[in-house]
Amino acid sequence: MKIIDLLTNGKMSLSFEVFPPKTETGFESVKTSTEEIAKLNPSFMSVTYGAGGGTSKYTLDIAKNIMALYGVPSLAHLTCVSSTRQTVKERIEEIKASGIQNVMALRGDIPKELELSDRSKWDYRYAVELVRELKNSDADFCIGGACYPEIHPESINQNEDIKRLKEKVDAGCDFLTTQMFFDNNLLYNFLYKIREAGITVPIIPGIMPITNANQLERALKLSGSFIPQRFKSLVDKFGSNPAAMKEAGIIYATDQIIDLYANGITNVHVYSMNKPDVAAKIQSNLSDILKNE
Repeated sequence: MKIIDLLTNGKMSLSFEVFPPKTETGFESVKTSTEEIAKLNPSFMSVTYGAGGGTSKYTLDIAKNIMALYGVPSLAHLTCVSSTRQTVKERIEEIKASGIQNVMALRGDIPKELELSDRSKWDYRYAVELVRELKNSDADFCIGGACYPEIHPESINQNEDIKRLKEKVDAGCDFLTTQMFFDNNLLYNFLYKIREAGITVPIIPGIMPITNANQLERALKLSGSFIPQRFKSLVDKFGSNPAAMKEAGIIYATDQIIDLYANGITNVHVYSMNKPDVAAKIQSNLSDILKNE
């Protein structure tokens, strides 16, 4: 099933992101965790893709497994920044052959060894180039892209960021998923701006449940997200108590999601960090809300 069909049916839904193992030794453990999340019957699950395609095989293996065993639509991530055009074409063929209909087109993080290299010589510099590659392939993919409610770390300003986002949508993105954020007002302001700019594809808010204090530090390094005082106080109060912090983080994420649903958002994506218990608790907190649909 194509994700765009799920996003346009008017029903509230919840989806989860998981990540593949970095090595073969960790595959069974990750496989078990992702299966437990798939048993929750989310609207779909996305499976991330390691830098340079190092986990590409595992990405497809996990995506195919949850689709085959539990009928959960899979969204396979694909990055391009450190790949050749030939490599990307091969990856596209592999995804097509696997029966997966949905692809998340991302530039990906720039490997340290490439940071100082001449970018003009790269086969791919931006995600929009990968979107065009996917759109021009003979596979009929539903294509997703990423967006930043605050600002992309490499953008000059938000206006420039939205201009580039519009190019990506015009190239063929069917929907967009946001980077994590902890203040819903940032998303609502962002949605107003992109609609004014003519970006009309569905936007899926991405919510990261912070269940331990160390996780917050890592998340901030990745996203640079604004942290509201309310959440800072939560971490200050409960961060040294693992059980309390986990519960508080799940409640905070649940509260964000409820507010999104109440304000007309119909689809929310949770960055589960491969934690079935966290995913299950959030879904349980929302069970009657989702049943109402």
